[in-house]
Amino acid sequence: MRRFIDSHLASSQVARVVYGAIVGLALVVALETHPPTPGAMVATLLGTGLAVGLAEVYSETLGAEVRTRRRMDRAHRRALYADTLAVAFGIGFPAVFFVLAAAGAVEVDTAFDLAKWSGLGLIALYGFLAARLSGASLTAALVKGGAVASIGAFLIVLKSLVH
Repeated sequence: MRRFIDSHLASSQVARVVYGAIVGLALVVALETHPPTPGAMVATLLGTGLAVGLAEVYSETLGAEVRTRRRMDRAHRRALYADTLAVAFGIGFPAVFFVLAAAGAVEVDTAFDLAKWSGLGLIALYGFLAARLSGASLTAALVKGGAVASIGAFLIVLKSLVH
């Protein structure tokens, strides 16, 4: 497990998971006011992850081929697919809480709360880890984690002000 975590933290997938988590968090926050059924939330999150992932594969492939004037090689495509899966994972992860709600294990409101705060926590954790791994002090890493968490907090606060 330690090897997997070290490998993940050294990859470009970290940025992709964070990007996906922000998209997923925005979606959860936007739909919370008039919540669909838990099953519809699962489908919406997973469908959005798929759509954004496919858009990323298409746009990155197109950009690389236009830039280099040749087809993308297999190694580059494999790396792109791994990054795309990381984005889709970040977007789709909150679906777990809505599966639990659909199964009756938690209330729908609880699923929304868990989805929001776990997304915010994930964003903050990656910010903290990035700072620590780049040599920042514990205090500086906490500040950086808090600063990037403010992105998610902004979405949550904005939603509460608008509705």
